[in-house]
Amino acid sequence: MLSLAKIRAVFMGKSGVEGEKLPGSGSEAKSMTPVEEAVDIAKTVLLAVAITLVFRIVAWQPFNIPSGSMRPNLLVGDFLIVSKFEYGYSKASLVYPFTRLPMEGRLFGSDPERGDVVVFKNKRDRNRDYIKRVIGMPGDKVQTINGTVYINGQLVEREFISEETVRCDAFSGRAKTYRETLPNGVSYMIQECYGNSARLDNIGPFTVPAGHFFMMGDNRDNSQDSRTSSVSYVAADQIVGKAERLVFSVDGNKSRIWTIWNWPSAVRFGRVFDPVK
Repeated sequence: MLSLAKIRAVFMGKSGVEGEKLPGSGSEAKSMTPVEEAVDIAKTVLLAVAITLVFRIVAWQPFNIPSGSMRPNLLVGDFLIVSKFEYGYSKASLVYPFTRLPMEGRLFGSDPERGDVVVFKNKRDRNRDYIKRVIGMPGDKVQTINGTVYINGQLVEREFISEETVRCDAFSGRAKTYRETLPNGVSYMIQECYGNSARLDNIGPFTVPAGHFFMMGDNRDNSQDSRTSSVSYVAADQIVGKAERLVFSVDGNKSRIWTIWNWPSAVRFGRVFDPVK
């Protein structure tokens, strides 16, 4: 049994090389009682949990993509890593139930850049995690006209790339893909399922308040984002972190948890370790 005492000994440099015996390694060592074993195991588990929590709060946290609101860049079944230290720390950086603490502001805070893909807590939806792209900065005026985004009256350039049959909502349809380029040069793909006359294709203008950001999904006709009252503007202290890199991706339509023989074909190997763009 690898006890907490042995772990401490290893980290303290007590390897036994210079004649100092590890706890429990000598012939004279006493056997632990069942109660002592249970306490030792509990300490080890608690230490592991504490290290994991600190790592999740301070450094990176894994997230999975449950919906198609960020297609074509993020797909359902993608698993990615979110950097916590990129924008500093707030109560949104913590883990439940600590996200309910009455804290305000950010520690070591810095603003996301326009075009960043971020995870945030939506306080209008029971603090659930949402992932969207930053389109509007504090003070910006954002609106969409015939599907095209305007920031402070300036048209955001987009270039037609392709048209293909994809799944939009609960059915398949023809969707157009464009490359959109923000004023700061950040470029990425967006998808339009219903052309340029969908419900959110002509809306605004919205003036972004100080300390808030305007978020939009890349799947413009299938995204609950800052264009809707269910999300609206996102406060800086609601941001969890920046989506950095995919670590795994699986197509749930090709396999189920019980069809083990289909697992290899369901993994999207070409997406593993791709950066989030």
